[in-house]
Amino acid sequence: MHDDRTLTERRLARVLDQRLRPAVHIRSLPLEVSAHHRSGEPVPVTEAIAGPYESVKVGERWGPAWSTTWFRIRGTVPADWAGLRTEAVLDLGFGTTQAGFSAEGLVYRADGTPVKALNPRNTWLLVAEQAEGGEDFEFHIEAAANPLIFDFDAAGDPFVPTRAGDVAPWLRPDATDGAAGEPLYRLTRLDLAVFDETVWQLVQDLDVLSGLMHQLPEDSTRRSRLRHTVSAALDAIDLQDIGGTAARARTLLAPALAAPAHAGAHQISAVGHAHIDTAWLWPVRETVRKAARTVSNVTALMDDHPDFRFVMSQAQQLAWLKEERPEVYARVLEKVATGQFLPTGSLWVEPDTNLSGGESLVRQFVHGKRFYLEEFGVETRDMWLPDTFGYNAALPQLMKLAGIDWFLTQKISWNTTNAFPHHTFWWEGIDGSRVFSHFPPVDSYNGDLSGADIAHTERNFRDKGPANRSLVPFGYGDGGGGPTREMLARAERLADLEGSAKVRMEGPADFFAKAREEYADAPVWVGELYLELHRGTLTSQLATKQGNRRCEHLLREAELWAATAALRTGEPYPYAALDRIWKTVLLQQFHDILPGSSIAWVHRETEQAHTEAARELNALIATAQQALAGPPDPGGGTVVFNAAPHCRDGVPALGGTPREGQPRTVPVRAGHDGGLVLDNGLVRIAVDSRGLITSAYDLAAGREALAPGAAGNLLQLHQDFPNQWDAWDVDSFYRNTVLDLTDADEVTGLGDAIVVVRTVNRSRIRQLLTLREGARRLDIDTTVDWREKEKILKAAFPLDLRAGHSTAEIPFGHVQRPTHSNTSWDAARFEICAHRFLHLAEPGWGAALVNDSTYGHDVTRDVRPDGGTTTTARLSLLRAPRFPDPEADQGEHRLRYALVIGADIGDAVREGYAFNLAERTVPGTAAVAPLAEVDHTGVVVEAVKLADDASGDLVVRLYEALGARATTQLRPGFAVAAATVTDLLERPLPDAPDLPVTAEGVPLALRPFQILTVRLTPRA
Repeated sequence: MHDDRTLTERRLARVLDQRLRPAVHIRSLPLEVSAHHRSGEPVPVTEAIAGPYESVKVGERWGPAWSTTWFRIRGTVPADWAGLRTEAVLDLGFGTTQAGFSAEGLVYRADGTPVKALNPRNTWLLVAEQAEGGEDFEFHIEAAANPLIFDFDAAGDPFVPTRAGDVAPWLRPDATDGAAGEPLYRLTRLDLAVFDETVWQLVQDLDVLSGLMHQLPEDSTRRSRLRHTVSAALDAIDLQDIGGTAARARTLLAPALAAPAHAGAHQISAVGHAHIDTAWLWPVRETVRKAARTVSNVTALMDDHPDFRFVMSQAQQLAWLKEERPEVYARVLEKVATGQFLPTGSLWVEPDTNLSGGESLVRQFVHGKRFYLEEFGVETRDMWLPDTFGYNAALPQLMKLAGIDWFLTQKISWNTTNAFPHHTFWWEGIDGSRVFSHFPPVDSYNGDLSGADIAHTERNFRDKGPANRSLVPFGYGDGGGGPTREMLARAERLADLEGSAKVRMEGPADFFAKAREEYADAPVWVGELYLELHRGTLTSQLATKQGNRRCEHLLREAELWAATAALRTGEPYPYAALDRIWKTVLLQQFHDILPGSSIAWVHRETEQAHTEAARELNALIATAQQALAGPPDPGGGTVVFNAAPHCRDGVPALGGTPREGQPRTVPVRAGHDGGLVLDNGLVRIAVDSRGLITSAYDLAAGREALAPGAAGNLLQLHQDFPNQWDAWDVDSFYRNTVLDLTDADEVTGLGDAIVVVRTVNRSRIRQLLTLREGARRLDIDTTVDWREKEKILKAAFPLDLRAGHSTAEIPFGHVQRPTHSNTSWDAARFEICAHRFLHLAEPGWGAALVNDSTYGHDVTRDVRPDGGTTTTARLSLLRAPRFPDPEADQGEHRLRYALVIGADIGDAVREGYAFNLAERTVPGTAAVAPLAEVDHTGVVVEAVKLADDASGDLVVRLYEALGARATTQLRPGFAVAAATVTDLLERPLPDAPDLPVTAEGVPLALRPFQILTVRLTPRA
């Protein structure tokens, strides 16, 4: 037999694209179209529908960037179309981009009821299921002229710097009336057409068989028979009478579609999904509209497809719909009740989990789960986080404490060095908690159920043999859009089809129950899920990261002092304000905001949100502390408040003490060869004429911290131009070129500070080095006027240590990472995340770096000619990527870091908290006893607050911080009637007995890194 494979398959592709798909909509006629343009922010639907409208025609341009145009379409169904399904075909000038990245629209009826969305992959609108003929109709389209900032389908480099993501012209400080810009889009097609159901079904038949055929082995019998069947069907189609011959072609294809899958075929659970980035290449306000558009689409599909299941994973987006689009939210409630719309994920937003603090992650669960419980009566049991840039090793414990049974992501498939060895596995955290986990082998959260998707899922599945089941989230995403009717048609045909995996529409809970039953003894992965990509997100957009770190610690203080004031003085507890501010901060932790990978508009709004949150929190703190400190002392006495979890300078942890004066810093004195010295009797710091630290000597231990001949606090500038993903990535080759900043404009002693000033290119760096009495911590306060482009600035500390691993703080604990690069897994971790501290040690002695806003670090080691080992730790201070924000990080910054000399892990924990929680001094004379104390240095109190249910109970969250077992007494500062261990939502933890309350306190025993939430009921 002659080989006609290429001929038939190419024929099918051309006939499908050029003849059959266009024939779905036949007998079209133009609609009457009018429009009115709004260059400002979106307005309420009822106001916008009122107009005024002016006539427009296909071919006209519309939509300056970020503006909204309202189109009104009118028409009359021709009398001879009676009995036919009629649809409007509405192409606003979308082009061929993916859904959600350029122009989008939401269609409304004249009364303001939303119907469905429009995007480049979804341009149809039902006018009449069965037209009567002669009926008039009217619809309105809210069309968003969002600029195309990132084109996945572009032939060239999509990472080109652009100002399209700047704040909209009318929102800029220098805005003028009518500021808008040139229109971006051109109306392409606005027609009324007859929808040919038979032709559409034929297109779906051929689409599925084509997709399957191309994935089967070329020499397989099934592929050859499909090719023969398809050829016969194509012969049966008269291209001049497609509608009249489509049924015959479908009849010929039917046996091929009816052939059942192999009994042992891979089982795929398919669930609708629309990943909607809460902000990214669009501002938050546009995400509200994206959510409305997507939800309108999927709820409309549910009306026609009862088996369709769709997950939505961010409570914040549903809350926006409730507040701003109640008519859309009503449809959510309707479909949740039918079991088709599945609230999923348990989180307020899908946050970055490398950078968010521990208590923030707790509140992501609290506010996410509580919203689902209160709004839908649904107790979510999942953590759905498909697109976050790595996952910290504390998450399994947090999930268990939030009542989470399973975890899903696919992002680790983006690794550029090592392929993750499992798709279904148990994930074990730093405390030993395990969560059943799945990485969809489709390697996407935007699947389309194409033949390529289904075949890749089965081929790629790494747990074949003991397991035979995986999940595919399908639907257009990132910018939303969701599933289409074509995807649902694929799912229907792929349910039981020879040569394919079996596809079943079902929710994640059904999948995970079956997967766990099938594979209960799945392998275990211990520790963090490190993404070998997007390492630059640990540093990009410093102001965003600083605002988050500051607000996290202010929220701790506000809750602590407000609770203390409520129980001590009767001051009202600000429940509503704290709830609102927490949600503001949690929103900014979304995985494209906090990492610094959004457009300029997003980051400017985030900085404003953080500034306002900080202002409110400082006001709440001041009110509470004033109530606690008592009346001002005529003699000028003050009360010092310590929100840190460790006693310092005579002030108890979580309490306050009257105290005169402040801890002093030591004066600068002259050293050798024109250098300067700071010496407090514990450590001695020497700075040379270049402004570099040449000695950091531990006087008590009698040893030098720095490697021989090396200098500490060496600022190093690297070229930073990754191959792609500018704001996201730092590629390993950045290390190939480096400029050591050894020239100083000024090195002087100014009282108690060594001042070092440097300039490099157009940037200026000023540093103050100070050392307090009685401290082992050298503080370095840095101000930078940053004007570099595509550079990364690091601060290096070469230590005289043979450290086999580094120890980095993560939420509720720490992780150890090798300092060598023995394996490809080790080598890939060339940039690592640490929160408040990074610790390095050899047996008997160590040092730590602490910081107030830095997350990116790297650690390397080398053996010197003298046989000693130098372990160099570096902080990544600033970057300057140019996409998607070409002005990222430009301007003035202040950041602080410190070197702690002779430090063990306990010292690193203590100094990390102290560095981020400054003492506060308030006029008054009253001593403020802590509401909660512990008597073990390794047990850290992370949160003290009143219970969210306004019962008056006190909630204390604490954890073991050293990685060791600990027993402690939790000593309440008030009479307690009962003590209960709770989950993160402050509900009694199942199977946990009530805690005994004794005269000494509440006895607690903690495993390494265990988190405990204790609810204390005051005695009446």
